[in-house]
Amino acid sequence: MTAKLAERPAGADLVRSGIRAQAANSSFAFVVRAAAVSVFVILVLIVVTMTREAWPAFWHSGLGFVTGTDWSPSADLYGALPFVYGTMVSSLMALVLALPVSIGIALFINEYAPRRLRAPGVYLVDLLAAIPSVVYGLWGVLVLGPFLLPYVQKVADTIGTWPVFSAVFGGPVGLKSMFLAALILTIMIVPIITSITREVFDTVPADQKAAAVALGATRWEMVRGAVFPHSRNGMVAAVLLGLGRAMGETIAVALVIGSTAQITTRIFAPADSMAAVIANTFGESSGVNRAALIGLGVVLFAMTIVVNMAGQFVARRSGRKGAGT
Repeated sequence: MTAKLAERPAGADLVRSGIRAQAANSSFAFVVRAAAVSVFVILVLIVVTMTREAWPAFWHSGLGFVTGTDWSPSADLYGALPFVYGTMVSSLMALVLALPVSIGIALFINEYAPRRLRAPGVYLVDLLAAIPSVVYGLWGVLVLGPFLLPYVQKVADTIGTWPVFSAVFGGPVGLKSMFLAALILTIMIVPIITSITREVFDTVPADQKAAAVALGATRWEMVRGAVFPHSRNGMVAAVLLGLGRAMGETIAVALVIGSTAQITTRIFAPADSMAAVIANTFGESSGVNRAALIGLGVVLFAMTIVVNMAGQFVARRSGRKGAGT
């Protein structure tokens, strides 16, 4: 009888501890769901608020707000296509330049660098990612632009006179241009893509790499056959983050792109981007002009969502192909 009475408190304690654990799990699940829902709610509020503020410009210009090529607040003309063009071209140029460099740096740090150099390499990449964008912009205007100007002029005077290449490299050359903006964006997104890619490469199982080497594969064949297929989805994510950073960059691009609303195929010509024109003119805007600048933010937001959705689609397809292989 005494033993049975002694067992009852222990059983009751187990029941109470189980109830507390279940309550803790339920509370944690509620907090996690609330956090996930809050992200969606904030996203919807941003879209609704910005669209409401930009509606006068959308109503004033209609579809021409996106397809129009003339942006003149004094004449009540708001065509955002030159800014959309400048944003996409400069961002894609930066991505094309940054991607091979970033992958090369990530591979060097993970696969080729001596062990004593890996930690300093990672620290240097993280340090470059922490530099403020205004510093990159000032450095581009004061140092990189004047340094590259004579070489850019030589390219324009030689290759720019050829029949086919004149449309891209020809024309007058200035200190500020879409090419300089793309170079600054390249320097800014290389640390981001490198950091994410390196971490993705680090998740490749060592057994897979050792098995490839044991079968007689060279270092490059091991990287191509074991590292790249395993890291495909992570590399796509890194590219998306780099592209998003390039599309949304404001101060650095505003300082070096030239602030000229035009659509041109010449990469050495000045241009403008959506984020740059908002930063340069929002403080002096009012009325429909202010609504039009907010509308540029809505268009940039929509472009970012489209790019992310396209990247997720590519990542899912590449993941299915990798699984099938």
